[in-house]
Amino acid sequence: MAGQDMVDADPYDPGSGSLPVFRWTQAGRENLATRRQLRDMGLRPGGREPVARIECRGGKRFAWLYRIDMAKPKLPMTLAKEAALDKAMAARQQCPGSCGRRYFHCLPLKTLGSCVECYDGTPAGPASYLAPPAKHLLAA
Repeated sequence: MAGQDMVDADPYDPGSGSLPVFRWTQAGRENLATRRQLRDMGLRPGGREPVARIECRGGKRFAWLYRIDMAKPKLPMTLAKEAALDKAMAARQQCPGSCGRRYFHCLPLKTLGSCVECYDGTPAGPASYLAPPAKHLLAA
């Protein structure tokens, strides 16, 4: 190592040249996939660093590429994970206003503070929200 300069290259810096960059239509990606492509294959990066980038729109948009042969299987959804995800989505989909309905879509809580029906009286279609939760009668 004596006499050689050490180079500190950031793998996430597109200008450092440490990772190969492919254009959108460029070939040579048979063993590489994006996170979304890995997910569709039932895989995940598994803690591995990206090995290349794919760019489109002149480099304004890009995605990291990972090696498919080094990917690990996706972790299964457990009941605890599913419950946590449902709780997080309920916070975004349930109206904190007077109706208390849970909608199929996320509500504009930051701008309106409630659903549109509670905000200005515009009626919501019954197909846009879930039925009210059933009352648990065992504890009554």
